[in-house]
Amino acid sequence: MVIESGLTFACAVVESCVVVGSLRLIAAVLACLSISGCTLPRGAALTGEILREQQSDTPTFQIVPVTRANLPGIAGWPVTGWSGGYRWLDATRGPDSPLVRQGDSIDLVIWDSQENSLLTSQAENRVVLNGISVSPEGHIFVPYLDEIGIAGLTPDQARRKIQDALMPIVPSAQVQLAVTGGRQSSVDLVAGVARPGTYPLPDRNHTILSVIAAGGGISPGLRNPLVRVIREGRSYEIRADRLFSEAARNAVLRGGDKIVIEEDSRYFTSLGATGTERLIHFEKEDITALEALSIIGGLTDSRANPKGVIILRDFKPSQVRTDGRGPSQAQVIYTFDLTTADGLFAARGFRVNPRDTVLATESPVTSAQTVVGLLGSLVGLAGRVGSF
Repeated sequence: MVIESGLTFACAVVESCVVVGSLRLIAAVLACLSISGCTLPRGAALTGEILREQQSDTPTFQIVPVTRANLPGIAGWPVTGWSGGYRWLDATRGPDSPLVRQGDSIDLVIWDSQENSLLTSQAENRVVLNGISVSPEGHIFVPYLDEIGIAGLTPDQARRKIQDALMPIVPSAQVQLAVTGGRQSSVDLVAGVARPGTYPLPDRNHTILSVIAAGGGISPGLRNPLVRVIREGRSYEIRADRLFSEAARNAVLRGGDKIVIEEDSRYFTSLGATGTERLIHFEKEDITALEALSIIGGLTDSRANPKGVIILRDFKPSQVRTDGRGPSQAQVIYTFDLTTADGLFAARGFRVNPRDTVLATESPVTSAQTVVGLLGSLVGLAGRVGSF
């Protein structure tokens, strides 16, 4: 009896110690969580943590809650991250006939039926002059005529000019002329198509879509392709989908043009409690805040705070204004409340700029759930220890 009573007492003492130790452990965890420097592990910041500096007397950034009321004013602020638009060529129609250019190759056939012709023999009533190059000055050399300027003329005009020049010495002469385009009568399809290369312009009304088609079309692997034409040291760009859909954009090319088709390099960054955290390339010319959230997989249901979606944007110091018609700070944080119709409509109309950062903050409920889960685990651990 004495031994059994002693064992019972000893077990009770051990169990009491275990319970007290578990309670002390839980109390220690709670004390740690109450210290400001001790935070729970999570994937994004809370809204209050990011916007805390707005209470400072000298904030270093501007906070702009985006609503339907202020959306038109914000839309007039300077565009960041790129030039803000594309410059494209006029699509005015040109003449159907080509022009002779410097560097073109001319083939001449001169016919003469006279018996004592200066140009032909009795056995042959014609003379063939192939591969005559148009000089940088725009001239070609023709026997008995010396140099004749034909650059800038149509092939038919050049033929008539040569034939008229022959009239005093060979009255019965008739001239045939063929032009093979040189560098000044062709364009370079540099990249972004199935068959890059140099393509001649058959006339002055040859359009960019015709040249792209001759090159096999735009490579299907290019993401949101951009069509660029380099002409006389200047660059002109247009989105491929806009070029294909708007007939007025089918510009006429000039000799010497260079065409480059490449992927759209514009991007924004996705961070926080979203479906993905990475660089997101633009899938079309303009993307709204709501479209951006859709592209990145939306908000994480169990973590994100729909009242705390923010977009970070950097402006140039020269773009800062004090009259309300632009940002008052070089760094601006736009905030969106997606729990209201006003916030949703505002997000649907707000354009994301290249190099913006779209951030979904963490919901405070997530931290509370983490604490509850942690305490539950500790209590369960204490129960398991007490069962030994």
